Amino acid sequence: MRYIDEEAIEKIALGAAVLGTGGGGDPYIGKLIAKEAIRKYGPVALISLDELKDSQIVVPISGMGAPSVTIEKIPSEIEFTAPLDKFEEVIGKKVDVVMPIEIGGINSLFPIIAAAKKGLPLLDADAMGRAFPEAQMVTFHLDGLESSPVTMSDEKGNVVVLYPRDGVWHERLARVITIEMGGSTSICDYGLLGKEVKRSAIPGTLTLAETIGGYLLENKGKERQGINKMLEELKGYQLFEAKVTDIERRLVGGFTRGKAIFEGIRNEQGRSFSIDFQNEHLVAKEGEHLLCSTPDLIAVLDAETGFPITTERMKYGARVVVVAFPCHSKWRTKKGIETVGPYYFGYDFEYRPVEELQKERV
Repeated sequence: MRYIDEEAIEKIALGAAVLGTGGGGDPYIGKLIAKEAIRKYGPVALISLDELKDSQIVVPISGMGAPSVTIEKIPSEIEFTAPLDKFEEVIGKKVDVVMPIEIGGINSLFPIIAAAKKGLPLLDADAMGRAFPEAQMVTFHLDGLESSPVTMSDEKGNVVVLYPRDGVWHERLARVITIEMGGSTSICDYGLLGKEVKRSAIPGTLTLAETIGGYLLENKGKERQGINKMLEELKGYQLFEAKVTDIERRLVGGFTRGKAIFEGIRNEQGRSFSIDFQNEHLVAKEGEHLLCSTPDLIAVLDAETGFPITTERMKYGARVVVVAFPCHSKWRTKKGIETVGPYYFGYDFEYRPVEELQKERV
């Protein structure tokens, strides 16, 4: 066990935004709130899966909605614990440990804030290894674990309890409620026993985010050093270096959806690229040639600092380096591909690992 302090939060916010593939909510806002929570309530104990007891009750807490909404509709403190309080009331027991449902933006920091306020330990694991836009897109769903009961809250103090039959209905019902609550909510779901979390969660992801964030902070402004260290750590690839020449972004069905167009710079001059996104980056192409697709990770980094740029922060004229990393092996199973692969998002091509696609470019 170790403790998360303000310095760790700075690193986690950066690293989680990389692993979040453009989504998971605005990390800057989350970082400010998390630091204030640490100052107010004290450091948060971080435990590993090995330290988790089989009988402990573990509950993820996260935000649901379009990332672009959180820039203007900043979460209130009540949102970070109201669904957790209601969850305990519903099950008639105290929660022992909280965890992130995904590694991405504000959703990596949400449970730190809740843990600080409630005096609970935080689990160094998540259920995606990245960020995905929908509630059923978690390893718990892949392993047949129940998401019910689901508790939700908004900034006004409204609280809703759902008992969905499965992860897909969880997503459908909770998304509609999130839209009615102003486009963003906080949510507790997949409350599980430690023994279930041990066999299904992806371990060490908060520590990984902290490591990556450390690389970027320590090498800020140094030509490619932070990016290169990160690529080595994640066994990743640089897809292209370019500037943003056009971006279409819209709020549809509780998601931020859109497409960014890029023109190559430096060694990529004369080449055109694109990225499609739904909260998170889904597909990167050069012309019609596929470079990487979900469930592998695509991250857009500022070319000067190496810092990640989320989908809601991407702007015309920005000079960026776009990188990609292999996803966790759970997403490359048959059910994983069915749940988060290209076909699910409406694309008419099969998933191919980023390693295979990059070999063809050599």
